[in-house]
Amino acid sequence: MRQNIGIYGGTFNPIHLGHLVAAQDAIERHRLDRLFWVPSARPPHKRRAGLAPAEERCALIAAAIAGAPRMAVCRWEIERAGPSYTVDTLRRFRAEFPRANLFFLIGADSLYELHTWREIGAILDLCRVVSVARPGFALRRSRIRLPAARVARLLADRVPGHEIGVSSTEIRRRLAAGRPIRYLVPDAVEALIRERGLYRAGRARDEG
Repeated sequence: MRQNIGIYGGTFNPIHLGHLVAAQDAIERHRLDRLFWVPSARPPHKRRAGLAPAEERCALIAAAIAGAPRMAVCRWEIERAGPSYTVDTLRRFRAEFPRANLFFLIGADSLYELHTWREIGAILDLCRVVSVARPGFALRRSRIRLPAARVARLLADRVPGHEIGVSSTEIRRRLAAGRPIRYLVPDAVEALIRERGLYRAGRARDEG
């Protein structure tokens, strides 16, 4: 039987409970055998101001998923030189898992940007793009600027799941303001953030 491999890319700046619940929802909906978290080193679609070092974000993810048997951190984008293009990552996953079904997780709001991604046609051929619902986000099919057949597939692979109203931006702002983040991130993630002095006042930004 072919494995179902999930790939969750993003800045995870920092990882929070919304990310984790979305990942679990995707595992259940698409019966994923494994899910790899792929932190971006140099995301081409986002400014890097306010972005914690890749190694720190990787450590936070590892702390968050410790003990989760189906989840693992993938360091390929951190170790690869140049911008973190999704198509390059997916080609490596295809080479590593030639017989697997690949599922790439994104937030539903990112569906509107897919047409701007490098080699989007190749991306959609390499994997099934699974979009996760976002709180307060009403998806409009007409705004997905891709061929109709592609759009139909994208909509079929959506994961309704739980909509957790937590964002990395909010967490960074709260940390910069000295406010608590308990219940927004796993305890191990909060402990590591405070131990390493991440996202302190003057470091938080709106992006990420």
